[in-house]
Amino acid sequence: MPSGATNTSAQRASHPDQAWLRELVDTLASVHRPTASRGERVAAEWVAERLRELGASSARVETEDVHGTFWWPLGLAAATGVAAGIAALRGRRVVGAALAGIAGVAAVDDLPPGGRRLRSLLPRREATTVVAELGPPDAERTVVLVAHHDAAHAGLLYHPAIPEAVFGRFPWLIERVDTSPPLMAPTVAIPLLVGAGAVTGRRALTKTGIALAAVSMAALADIGLRETVPGANDNATGVAAMLAVARSLTEQPTERVRVMLVSTSEEALCEGMQSFCGRHFPELPRESTFFLTLDTLGSPHLLVLRGEGMLRMREYPARSLALLDGLAAEQGIWLYPNLRLRNATDSVIPLAAGYECASLCSCTDLKQPANYHWPTDVPQNVDYGTLADAVRLTEAAVRSLDERWL
Repeated sequence: MPSGATNTSAQRASHPDQAWLRELVDTLASVHRPTASRGERVAAEWVAERLRELGASSARVETEDVHGTFWWPLGLAAATGVAAGIAALRGRRVVGAALAGIAGVAAVDDLPPGGRRLRSLLPRREATTVVAELGPPDAERTVVLVAHHDAAHAGLLYHPAIPEAVFGRFPWLIERVDTSPPLMAPTVAIPLLVGAGAVTGRRALTKTGIALAAVSMAALADIGLRETVPGANDNATGVAAMLAVARSLTEQPTERVRVMLVSTSEEALCEGMQSFCGRHFPELPRESTFFLTLDTLGSPHLLVLRGEGMLRMREYPARSLALLDGLAAEQGIWLYPNLRLRNATDSVIPLAAGYECASLCSCTDLKQPANYHWPTDVPQNVDYGTLADAVRLTEAAVRSLDERWL
């Protein structure tokens, strides 16, 4: 049994009311809530009000100054890559190489946990973060539960037929691939390809880079122009799980740890979480804080990510994984094994900062989130049994850490 996993904590984990969870998901999914929009604010106020009703009287909505998209900064980087290629083809290879380098650096910097300097030059909007605290306010240790209440734009890049076609044609891949495809990595690689063509003078390489940069621009524009999906699985399920755990913790409070309940604006590549952490990290020492992100919990199989990162793969801390794995075994919850993410959950920010943390997610038999960023992400397609298991495991983790820290 790992440190922190006890039979007592397993026995105390609640058996969630699936009908209530369904009601929560239905309500939040009915709100049109693009990132940093009025609808997102409505969703945040709803989450805060539900927390107050459950007994978390400190629940409040904090505001974040964000840009609120990823298609504009990454699209501008791709457009700069096209300009770099054109300059190189016209004989201005030094200018082309310089522009390509700038585009590549800007794209790298825009992916979490980068500094996002380009975004700081783009129009700004107000995003929302819900924050509440439960348990003893003077506790030396803190568990931070993180969900997000905004919803994503759809896009052809996320079409569910793509993984179905790939794994249907190459079924052996499903056994060999345990890491999701790096959907945003081409935004970095393509400008570098253009730069390599400019430096070497290989026109074919430069032309290939220009063509791929144009495709990247089109894919990003497609996402930006499409409607926001209902976001039932991603991530009304995470919010519902957080609320369910909050209800249990108000009925039976923790004794030794403070629990922060946080719901962010996440779909612009964790921009809200980055702002929240920049503001709150000083009050959350690494040695006494544990982050657990609840994201997309309504697919058929529950899982705990082994690592994540859009460019650099960061492995989750072994002690954190041992805690969640041990508690899942005690609860009789099967976890899909050994999956890593080349996109990002909000945990990527504390992970990069060196905190003990974990990310609880779910997947289909194709190792993909169900209905990911697609109009079919509706409440009736959520697996509420998986969501209930996520609630039980999350509560067990909080109570285990309350009894014995890592």
